[in-house]
Amino acid sequence: MKHYILSAFLFLVLTSCHKELAFENETFEKESTITCKKDCPKITISVPVAKNVPIVADSINKKVFSVIKEIVYFEEDPSKANDYKSLAASFITSYEEMHKKFPSETFGWEGKIKGNVEFESDQIINIKLDHYTFTGGAHGYQGFRSLLFDPKTGKTIFTHQIFKNEKEFKAFAEKEFRAKYKIPENLNINATGLMFENDKFQLPQNIFYTNKGLLLYYNSYEAASYADGAKEILFPYEKVSKYLKYQ
Repeated sequence: MKHYILSAFLFLVLTSCHKELAFENETFEKESTITCKKDCPKITISVPVAKNVPIVADSINKKVFSVIKEIVYFEEDPSKANDYKSLAASFITSYEEMHKKFPSETFGWEGKIKGNVEFESDQIINIKLDHYTFTGGAHGYQGFRSLLFDPKTGKTIFTHQIFKNEKEFKAFAEKEFRAKYKIPENLNINATGLMFENDKFQLPQNIFYTNKGLLLYYNSYEAASYADGAKEILFPYEKVSKYLKYQ
């Protein structure tokens, strides 16, 4: 009997050890209860949730949640939102409180977050967040966020960590960027109307691993005006693999 129990226990341990990290998309929605005829305030959060490997999944899920919270949370006390349901509710609460103070000036608040696993390998996981928020004004704000993780530990991999030599890659990327956007090598990077800080080329805040290659993506305002929109450049892996630690 003892031998049977021990065998069963070992089987369960070995089985659990062979579970692979997986992702399932979950959606959370909330609408305002204030009567409206059109453009009724609403938030939708669709996000990939890591599962099966507790420690790794927990690390990934906490990071994804914290970034989404940065995007859509407007209340003063951050402890009020500790899961996606309360986060969605807080967005609507913020609208309703604002509406009570300025009923004629608030309309059409909207939040949309759509996440997906953009890339996954033995070395790196890339989750992409497509987000849009409108809380009044001339227009809303749409952008992409790239979140990189170590699939073995779930820890965040920061952009500068993906390169063997960031300085060398940056020099290569600037040359390619200038060629794509027709910026002469002997002129300032902002000579044609771009808006790089301090008039110097910088790598974007968000770099994506995709099935087609490494994507450098500059959200609106990061390298150009809102009117000029986002800027991007895609490098096939065979062209940049020598610069990358993770592939």
